[in-house]
Amino acid sequence: MSKVIAVFGAGQGLGASIARRFAAEGFRVALVARRKDRLDALVDQLRAEGVEAAGFSADLSAPEEIPALVGAVRERFGRIDVVEYGPIPGRPFTPAARLEPDALAQDVPLLLLTPLAIVQAVLAEWQERGDGAFLMTTGATAVRPMPYWSGVGPLMAAARNWLYSLNGELAASGIYAGTLSVAAFITGSEAAQAAAADPAAAALPVVDPAELAGLYWDMYARRDRVEDVHPGLAAD
Repeated sequence: MSKVIAVFGAGQGLGASIARRFAAEGFRVALVARRKDRLDALVDQLRAEGVEAAGFSADLSAPEEIPALVGAVRERFGRIDVVEYGPIPGRPFTPAARLEPDALAQDVPLLLLTPLAIVQAVLAEWQERGDGAFLMTTGATAVRPMPYWSGVGPLMAAARNWLYSLNGELAASGIYAGTLSVAAFITGSEAAQAAAADPAAAALPVVDPAELAGLYWDMYARRDRVEDVHPGLAAD
């Protein structure tokens, strides 16, 4: 039975590129996203390209729904070998001095609690098999705090902290956890389009999602690093 990657927060940018990259290596693809119309269109597009794909509509800000969601993916495909978690909240960057508790709390489930719930839902299967991988996408502010660019950064940093510990605990059993921190906007993404009108954001580079998908495959295949930052951060 061929392997399965489940892409959480799948869209036409990075999610679609990851699906294509892993499918090229023989993976079947489960796509998870909130908006069913866009999800169905992406599934149809990938199937037309010869990818065995199925969509699962879900609200990833509801971690209590993850066990049933993972169960539905497993029922459809029989297994889950790799998870890529990369939903992008639609909030603008916020100066740290103006960041309010309620604003930060709204994204705690999506960026911190749901990844934990997913790992708990797949871990027994991976431990029994002695293989599995959890890949998580974050932004540059998870790695290096930036004045005036707070907002989701503290939550991504907390998730990054957890992922490092997770890999350290599970690597010896054949289970890999890695994070790709993207120090750029992704071509075609909603975030890149929104940032086009922001002079401060315009200084950031834009990267091709296919390039990022290639990095993810390399991280998964080699398992020689917990983190990759792309395209890199300038020295202080």
